[in-house]
Amino acid sequence: MTIRVVIVDDQAMVRAGFAALLSAQADIDVVGEAPDGRQGVQVSRSTHPDVVLMDVRMPEMDGLTAAREILYPPPGVVHRPKVLMLTTFDIDDYVYEALRAGASGFLLKDAPPADLIAAVRVVASGEALLAPSVTRRLIADFVQQRPAPRKDPALRLNGLTPRETEVLELIARGLSNQEIAGHLVLAEQTVKTHIGRVLAKLDLRDRAQAVIFAYEAGLVRPGDSA
Repeated sequence: MTIRVVIVDDQAMVRAGFAALLSAQADIDVVGEAPDGRQGVQVSRSTHPDVVLMDVRMPEMDGLTAAREILYPPPGVVHRPKVLMLTTFDIDDYVYEALRAGASGFLLKDAPPADLIAAVRVVASGEALLAPSVTRRLIADFVQQRPAPRKDPALRLNGLTPRETEVLELIARGLSNQEIAGHLVLAEQTVKTHIGRVLAKLDLRDRAQAVIFAYEAGLVRPGDSA
C-alpha cells in the first residue's frame, strides 16, 4: 500500500528536497505541496493524503493552526490524515500545542534523510513519533511551565484499570512496547491490547496524546524516570 504525502513548508527548496527524497521510495507518493498553512489545508482536503508534513512557522497560516484545521475539520469533511510537524527548533511551543491538538509527532528539519523516511512510515502506520528523547524533553518542559488547564484528566484516570494505568505511565516515560512488556513481564501483544484500551477509554487519538494526557493528569512529572 502506497503512503500518500503532502508537504507544507514555506521554503521551496525544502519542499523540493523532501519531495525528491520521499518520491524515490517505492511505498511513498508525494501527492501535493503548499507554501503556507492555509494552502496546506486546501491541498490536504483535495488530495486526501495519509500523512501531512507540516512546517511549524509559516506566513498566512502557521503550522499549528493548519494542523488543527486538518485534524478537526468542519462537518462534512471526513478525511483526517496524520500530521507530522517539522521544525528547526528542538524546543518549540508550537510543537507542544500541535501534539495536544492531535499531531502524531514532530521531526527536526536537519534530521538524517533516513529518519524522515522512517518517520513518514511510522506515522502512516498509526504510531506516534515519540522515540527521540528531544520529544519527551519538549513535552516535559512545556507541561512543567504551565499548570494543567483543567482537573478533568486526573478524573478520567479513574476509568482505567490498575494495569492500564501502569501502561499509560510507562508510555509517558518514553518506553517502547517491547520495553513495557519487559518491565511488566507481559507479552508484547498484551501490551498493545492494553494501549488500545487506554486510548479508547480516554478518547485519545494516539500515543502522542497519551503522553500529553499523562503529564497533564499528574500521573508522571518532568524528570521522572522509569
